[in-house]
Amino acid sequence: MTKFPSILYRRDTYIERIKPFMRTPIIKVLTGHRRVGKSFILFQLIELIKSEEADANIIYINKEDIDFADVISYRELYKYISDRLVHDRKNYIFVDEIQEIADFKIAIRSLVLDDNNDMYITGSNSDMFSSDLANRLGGRYVEFRIYSLSYLEFLHFHHLPNDEKSLEKYTHFGGLPYLIHLSLDEAVVMEYIHSVYSTIVLRDVIERKKIRNTTFLEQLVRFLANNTGSLFSSKSISDFLKSQKVNISPNQVSEYADSLAEAFVVHRIGRYDIAGKRLFERGEKYFFENLGIRNAVAGYKPQDRAKRLENLVCNHLLFCGYDVKVGALIPEEIDFVCRRGGETLYVQVAVELSLPDTISREFGNLLKIKDNYPKIVVSGDRSFENSYEGIEHIYILNFLSSTLTPKML
Repeated sequence: MTKFPSILYRRDTYIERIKPFMRTPIIKVLTGHRRVGKSFILFQLIELIKSEEADANIIYINKEDIDFADVISYRELYKYISDRLVHDRKNYIFVDEIQEIADFKIAIRSLVLDDNNDMYITGSNSDMFSSDLANRLGGRYVEFRIYSLSYLEFLHFHHLPNDEKSLEKYTHFGGLPYLIHLSLDEAVVMEYIHSVYSTIVLRDVIERKKIRNTTFLEQLVRFLANNTGSLFSSKSISDFLKSQKVNISPNQVSEYADSLAEAFVVHRIGRYDIAGKRLFERGEKYFFENLGIRNAVAGYKPQDRAKRLENLVCNHLLFCGYDVKVGALIPEEIDFVCRRGGETLYVQVAVELSLPDTISREFGNLLKIKDNYPKIVVSGDRSFENSYEGIEHIYILNFLSSTLTPKML
């Protein structure tokens, strides 16, 4: 019988999102990079089920646990689970890091045919549920993206006050949940973050994609870390690297960047034409899923404050459930066009708003958008007034402390 660890800190935002799908034959898929806390969300779900059903039939497999080393293909997966099924009530099936099991999709497709099977799986690579599987399952799964700790989660985990010093720690170290077991000392934290980053790159990028040119992959990650939030295409990255005596084709750049996005190292944010209401085929921005990893690669330099600020805003928008794009209102750029349900939100990001030209540019770009959706400027400047010609300004600490519901904008 598997012994589950006690839940010290709850991440109820995700549990509330998953609850409507519990006890249904829809597969609940939790994705996110390694060490982001997917396993503990599974444990939290198991704890919730057991609190409601004392005799619940829980079937659990964790592919990072040596106890399950023999479950290597869909055949062993199916046998392990089917041997433990009961047929007069619900079976709660949890498989952690399922991408480690060869052809797992075959077993999943069969198991989901039984409406008594309530299935939850996690994976550390976004291509584990390809269009091929989507077609086979006929829409019988829903994906929940698990992110590093949000700012408020970070405060809760570390018992910190909501102030500038805590924000600086969050910006510096990021939101890997395991940091609660370490002192927030730079040398200690960065050594741990480096180890997590190396594991992600080795197991979910290099091994999974069979990448041979690991030197270029490292150079690409460093390039993206040093140019966080800049608009690029695969060709422009290739051209820059060629100027640095690194000869790599645009296709290879695209493949390697895709592999980093699939392993959740970076968010690839596409470019959206606001006037034409269409996505551009070329040009995107890259932001790091975890700022601690970005800082471990590029360093924590004062001159990068604007890059870190924009990365913080992007990550919080994604955590709040928005689909995020870079906005193009030619010749202007809107930092983020965000959609959630029927809502649209436009966001500009500025380090400070002390100069008239900066104020005019950041607010002026939003004023050029002729619709009635909310528009905000987020900045690292606490002293600026609340609004400008009807457009609200939000200080970064207040922005990260909100859930971005319409009534808050």
